[in-house]
Amino acid sequence: MKTLRLKPGKERSLQRRHPWIFESAIARGGADSGETVRVESHDGAFLAWAAFSPVSKIRARAWSFVETQRIDAAFLASVCARAVAARALFDLQSDGVRLVHGEADGLPGLIVDRYGDTLVAQFLSAGVERWKAAIADALLAATGLHKLYERSDASGREREGLKPVTGWLRGEGATEITIREHGWKLSLDIATGHKTGFYLDQRDSRQRFAELAQHRRFRRVLNCFCYTGGFTVAALAGLRAADAVEGAELVSVDSSQPALERARANLALNGFGGEGSGLKTEFLDANVNTVLREFIEQGRSFDAIVLDPPKFAPTAAHAERAARAYKDINRLALKLLEPGGVLLTFSCSGGISADLFHKIVASAGIDAQVDGYISERLGAAPDHPMTIEFPEGEYLKGLVVVKKLA
Repeated sequence: MKTLRLKPGKERSLQRRHPWIFESAIARGGADSGETVRVESHDGAFLAWAAFSPVSKIRARAWSFVETQRIDAAFLASVCARAVAARALFDLQSDGVRLVHGEADGLPGLIVDRYGDTLVAQFLSAGVERWKAAIADALLAATGLHKLYERSDASGREREGLKPVTGWLRGEGATEITIREHGWKLSLDIATGHKTGFYLDQRDSRQRFAELAQHRRFRRVLNCFCYTGGFTVAALAGLRAADAVEGAELVSVDSSQPALERARANLALNGFGGEGSGLKTEFLDANVNTVLREFIEQGRSFDAIVLDPPKFAPTAAHAERAARAYKDINRLALKLLEPGGVLLTFSCSGGISADLFHKIVASAGIDAQVDGYISERLGAAPDHPMTIEFPEGEYLKGLVVVKKLA
């Protein structure tokens, strides 16, 4: 068994069961890509079994902190089964579920989502890439399913020295899928959609937006970076529950025409729109910043705005530049928001902490000369867990801001 020996003092994070070992912590040792290595402290004490990555700054990711553990197909099968079983601990109102969330489930670099009867997996680290076949078999055994589509085309693979791979890994079938979420339906394409096909992490925030729409009976809603319209559908579901769809205006903005087309389809799938509905919808293929500025110039305003932008800061090194981008869109949105209106604003950037995001939104409010009540904090749905031992799992941060009355 190949061994990594750490520098003095670099064993503390592993003793706290944190799974990452950075290149700078290693005194000597190496292995092939994805190979299991024994990790030792500077004085030879066992720390962990880990998967080695020759090119990544995260040079190894821990599989186990138990010295007697054997890292083999049986071990991976047990970890996969445990991750799948853990989802029964949460009340997940959907048949679209995150089954494996990387390090939080003991499978570093592996993402697995279930959409109905189909699994979609991203193998994003050298370790899970090396064990791909065994993991695929274990996932199907744990779920009783027969189809697994691979979407290993995220940028994280490049940092591991791995090339993009997509396509059916087990079985085959249609890539167009419709899932149930709460009381509505959402369609997606696992071959071309973002991530594994959809943003399941916003499931609970979409439901919360529906509840706010039902309670507040929004008249004018702006959904920015709308992707395939999940928050738009949620708003309309809430308005329908309040019998307040007629006369409502909803504007959805994204820079992807295919995403907007699917957003339109998702509204129709849920019975919204059409002749005589009294509902006004706009789908704008445009840059969000440009649209926000144009709306301010036009004197438009909204009583509900959603800002759910893409990742501006993948790492802490990008935080300063990302902070400026987050501040700008929040400043513009707060200007457009009616007094008493509701802003749902998010950051999915791992390099932006929850505390920093709060400060960015506060700074945006100061520049916009707007104050507001932060009524709620939002995060990823519970099937995208942050664990005690791996706080880096908290990547999605959200705030519900209610603009103060004039």
